[in-house]
Amino acid sequence: MQTAADAAPVAGPRWVRPADAEPAWEGLPVSYEDVEAARETLRGVSEVSPLQLSRSLSRAVGTDVHLKCENLQRAGSFKIRGAYVRMAGLSEAERVRGVVAASAGNHAQGVALAAAKLGISARIYMPRGVALPKLQATKDHGAEVVLHGSTVDESLAEAQRWAAETGAVFIPPFDDPAIIAGQGTVGLEILDTLPDVDTVIMGIGGGGLIAGTAVALKEAARRRGRTVRVIGVQAATAAAFPGSLEEGRVQVLESVSTIADGIAVGKPGNLPLRITAELVDAVVTVTDDEIAAALVHLLERAKLVVEPAGAVGVAALLAGRTADLGFELGSTVAVLSGGNIDPMLLLKSVQSGLSAAGRYMTVRIPLRDRPGELATISRIIADSDANVVRVDHTRVGPELSMGGVHITIDMETRGPEHSAAVLEALREAGYSPVPIH
Repeated sequence: MQTAADAAPVAGPRWVRPADAEPAWEGLPVSYEDVEAARETLRGVSEVSPLQLSRSLSRAVGTDVHLKCENLQRAGSFKIRGAYVRMAGLSEAERVRGVVAASAGNHAQGVALAAAKLGISARIYMPRGVALPKLQATKDHGAEVVLHGSTVDESLAEAQRWAAETGAVFIPPFDDPAIIAGQGTVGLEILDTLPDVDTVIMGIGGGGLIAGTAVALKEAARRRGRTVRVIGVQAATAAAFPGSLEEGRVQVLESVSTIADGIAVGKPGNLPLRITAELVDAVVTVTDDEIAAALVHLLERAKLVVEPAGAVGVAALLAGRTADLGFELGSTVAVLSGGNIDPMLLLKSVQSGLSAAGRYMTVRIPLRDRPGELATISRIIADSDANVVRVDHTRVGPELSMGGVHITIDMETRGPEHSAAVLEALREAGYSPVPIH
């Protein structure tokens, strides 16, 4: 039985399918047979990524939780699946003209690797300021990379202009039946290893992964007389799907802002939205702090490096977002969709995740600038079993009087209760620590 908080807070907009709503299978743009055919196309190309039990997550959630490790996939994410299936279906004339795409990361690498394996030239537009590791990885796969614009939308417009001008085939990131079918092979692999899975949870950006996976899972379950739940997760500040599902048509967000750049998509794909509306059971949202906490959990407990977009399913489980959806999770799989994280973002995310978990605290302490104060404060912190990792002295500022100083201290703690105990010890010694979040 699920043991997350009974009244879990909602991070942002969400959507839950009515319990009596029956899927309308007729007319869906992708079929189960399409996904099976995609798997044949991908044999020897994509990896069958591992599915591993997470004991720590299972204890936290109160049911068996497995991790589908697409972060260990070739090119670092599930994107190779859809890109290869789409490009394998090109005619010889289309292959000669080459392909073009736009992306800030995973789709770029998926297209570049697929093109290399198929012997097709690829031109990838990426926004200026793209993370250097993702830029270099795309080049390393053999693609020509062109930096254009400051956003993915600007890169996308230029890629489409280039396609129209040259005849190159534009490879979309998610709004294409072949790409959706390719991504759906994740679902088939889950069923191969865990045929009695009850719930699968994963992130949603444009929707290609969840749409294809839902087709595979739901149809396989239907043929066996079973039920499999599919839950999507979006960042609270980049959640276009709940409103679109409520309205029954694509809704475009005015802006998106999240550390989960892989799902920072302000407009759902038309085809994924149609499939999601019929087959997905719920879409929930998580905050950036919750995503960061999930990254830390996966690093510490599963020894897995996962990018923020790949960790949102775990974030939803840890934050209790699935506690009040109206159904028990049962045996659960969280899809870790990718592992392509910029080391600098990883550093910031770990710090943010530790802070959100109460294990990293920054305090500012005003005091008189006199000898021995820092030594006294350091002793109090050490006696409280906290670990100082950084100290900063500020002697000049509008808030400081003559002879005053602010000391800012970063420290590691064991959790919220320990952090509170450290603050209390400082106050009992006559100091006035101010936590900085």
